[in-house]
Amino acid sequence: MNALAATNRNFRHAARILGLDSKLEKSLLIPFREIKVECTIPKDDGTLVSYVGFRVQHDNARGPMKGGIRYHPEVDPDEVNALAQLMTWKTAVADIPYGGAKGGIGCNPRDLSVSELERLTRVFTQKIHDLIGIHRDVPAPDMGTNAQTMAWILDEYSKFHGHSPAVVTGKPIDLGGSLGREAATGLGVVFATEAVLAEYGKSIADIKFAIQGFGNVGSWATKFIHDRGGKVIAISDITGAVKNPNGIDIPALLKHKEDTKSLKGFQGGDIMDPNDLLVHECDVLIPCALGGVLNRENAPDVKAKFVIEAANHPTDPEADEILSKKGVVVLPDIYANAGGVTVSYFEWVQNIQGFMWEEKKVNCELKRYMTRAFHDIKAMCKIHDCNLRMGAFTLGVNRVARATLLRGWEA
Repeated sequence: MNALAATNRNFRHAARILGLDSKLEKSLLIPFREIKVECTIPKDDGTLVSYVGFRVQHDNARGPMKGGIRYHPEVDPDEVNALAQLMTWKTAVADIPYGGAKGGIGCNPRDLSVSELERLTRVFTQKIHDLIGIHRDVPAPDMGTNAQTMAWILDEYSKFHGHSPAVVTGKPIDLGGSLGREAATGLGVVFATEAVLAEYGKSIADIKFAIQGFGNVGSWATKFIHDRGGKVIAISDITGAVKNPNGIDIPALLKHKEDTKSLKGFQGGDIMDPNDLLVHECDVLIPCALGGVLNRENAPDVKAKFVIEAANHPTDPEADEILSKKGVVVLPDIYANAGGVTVSYFEWVQNIQGFMWEEKKVNCELKRYMTRAFHDIKAMCKIHDCNLRMGAFTLGVNRVARATLLRGWEA
């Protein structure tokens, strides 16, 4: 099942639990706007090449639409649509005043030079500049994009609209980016993990973790888990996988990855098949990579007691049912990885106010938002007698539905 079908299924289940009117349910599901643009640029050798860019603006009942822009060969309308919808529910779960959006360009950023990436980003911004904005739609980095990409969007947008630092988040600090933003998704994952473990009388210290993905989210989450005394016994990414039953030396691995750009050759553990990581013996499994990695084939073999969804849509609905029957606690993506968009909100607030916060304040506020959201989810689980995924979906959908009804959009 693809990401859009799975997201729609979760939404419809939540809508049934909440008893939403069918007209309102349909209204909430249909995107506010879908944008598709052609981006033609000259390559460094002078030849012209065209890429297709997308921006799906799903819902703005609770505030400006918010969501990342990804550069990836597999970007397509269905995926962007699903991720835009997920952002609508995610911002509502975190209780920040945004709606949902998502964008992307179907390209492989590794095949493009820095100057080609800059030209592509500027052309894409030229095509959508009148449809984004501080109080309309606020992009952010995602897979294949970074702070530099946001700097180019900010500069190009400002040529049309004047200096507007709040038009994007995830910017370089020198251009109004927030302290703590780079680590925010990973730190939010750790705060979410602490919240769910506390429900079972456990803490991160001495718990065994397996982490799939060692990019921005995975590396920061791993670092913070290690700092709290957690034992990370297996890690994988696209370059390979490493395991150590006594716990991996995380500072040494982070340095090795920084020096070599790979997990291969690390002396502090044994090589393992990356496909085995998801079914490795551990207490907590954290998928931080692509979607759909937990499916009906491997879910029966998952040995973790907790799955923390740091990636978007890592668990197929079939796998969800299998894990549920096995008694595995799954902390859903629309809550677990909301740290990034929460600190993006803090960045937007700082830009609008023209008053920047210290990193300690950013992290303190992030913990407050993540902890509060978990207790809100648990309250919905209790009211509707449902699991954490449906607790999160009913929480998010209910907040958006109430805002929509109050604004009178159901007519």
